[in-house]
Amino acid sequence: MSFKDKVVIVTGASSGIGAAVAVGFSSEGARVVMVGRNENKLASVAARCNEPLVVKADVGNDEDAKRIIDRTIDHFGQIDVLVNNAGIGAWGNLVSGKLVESYDTVMRVNLRAVVNLTSLATPHLIKTKGNVINISSIVGLLPSSVKSGLSMYAVSKAAINHFGACAAAELAEYGVRVNTVSPGPVVTDILETSKSPITWDDFKKMTALDRVSQPEEIADLVMFLASDKAKAITGSNHVSDNGLFVKRY
Repeated sequence: MSFKDKVVIVTGASSGIGAAVAVGFSSEGARVVMVGRNENKLASVAARCNEPLVVKADVGNDEDAKRIIDRTIDHFGQIDVLVNNAGIGAWGNLVSGKLVESYDTVMRVNLRAVVNLTSLATPHLIKTKGNVINISSIVGLLPSSVKSGLSMYAVSKAAINHFGACAAAELAEYGVRVNTVSPGPVVTDILETSKSPITWDDFKKMTALDRVSQPEEIADLVMFLASDKAKAITGSNHVSDNGLFVKRY
């Protein structure tokens, strides 16, 4: 797959799936815009890319979101692909009394930022007949007990799934495709940042294939969906979960 001269925005590009996506697109000739909050981690990933535009920003901040789009247009003049990857987890449940706090924290980044950035990028994507890839999660398809403490993360991902389908329906007439990728367990730093008591070994046992994925596996799927090889695919949710869904049911 070649993305020569295509401009690709990747949020949450400082680590994990986002970093792998940024490096993958860059290796295929894309001009990559890397967005993240950790300057040191962004610099480390940028060193593996070919002259990326690095934007330190909080996607959940409206001014920062507008700045991401404005800087991309000022620097590259177009947007061909938007990868909404940035996401966070926050622990809270009904018993602890922190569920609403968890909701507000998670939804600001995991859902509102996706809606906002997609809206801001849409006029530019229409010009290039580009596409959007939203990174969701298998938990968006699975009921998650509020007691588990991750229910608001699951709710945010379920909302992303539906938003992607709605956006695809609206933008199809303009030649803009919108798709969703729902990974299962992928080795990133999300468990550490969300202070999860669950380990990757725990997740491995949950899957039918008895494994967890590496970020590059998800990057390969994202790049396929963004390429002309997937020109007939829009409004779809693509699961890559090592069989976690089928094992559970």
